[in-house]
Amino acid sequence: MSWTQTLEKLDRRWIFLVLALLVMGPLLFPLALPLSPSPPVHGFVQAIDKIPDGSTVLMSCDYDPASKPELVPMTRTALRQLWGKHCRIVVTVLWDGGPGLVDNVLREVAAEYPGGKTYGVDYVNLGYKEGREDVMVLMGKGIANAFPRDYRGNDTRSLPLMANVRDYSSFPLLVNISAGYPGTKEWVQQVQGRYHLPGLLGGMAGAAEYEKARGEKGAATRGMDAQSMAHVLVAVMIVLGNVVQRSRRQAEGA
Repeated sequence: MSWTQTLEKLDRRWIFLVLALLVMGPLLFPLALPLSPSPPVHGFVQAIDKIPDGSTVLMSCDYDPASKPELVPMTRTALRQLWGKHCRIVVTVLWDGGPGLVDNVLREVAAEYPGGKTYGVDYVNLGYKEGREDVMVLMGKGIANAFPRDYRGNDTRSLPLMANVRDYSSFPLLVNISAGYPGTKEWVQQVQGRYHLPGLLGGMAGAAEYEKARGEKGAATRGMDAQSMAHVLVAVMIVLGNVVQRSRRQAEGA
């Protein structure tokens, strides 16, 4: 039996097993495959670097658990970069499935710092409010007016961080991490054009490049390693499949 005939009769479960090993391996033991941050990622990093230390920044995390593998790593790295500059962060969520997930990420990253980051002083999670673009417009008339209570039920105006926060003019930067609508496009249309607040980044590749630019080896980097290995296997299987088909046609023609 030729090797092409052996491949043709190969139990596909072996292929699934190899694929599982190729995906799980990099997730457990990162390969550190070559990765170069792209110009948009460099621009994102520099946008945060340029704001004064101790600034108050608006971050809108517009996603839900379905986008966790891509966007949670990006959120973690952005929080670390901002808190590394001693910034205070006001967080909003425009997707109804996102507030709990985002709040967990905030708690986890805050706990990484000695003594932790203090809620209401170093960061605030305003949570979700229905209205999409209307919420963005309303925030321009007053953040506390749009969110009279935060995600945890506190009176927004009672939080120390919010004492000097009025509207978009209180922020030198908007960090938007988005999975779709409503998200980046709407922030650009409704806010960036009017108030000139920069800040965009997207996808797992963007998250992995962001980690690389920041010197981190997080979940996005491991995810890209696993994704790359899976792509290699798929490419090899396509080539071998074509070889087997050609060999079969030649045999039938003979």
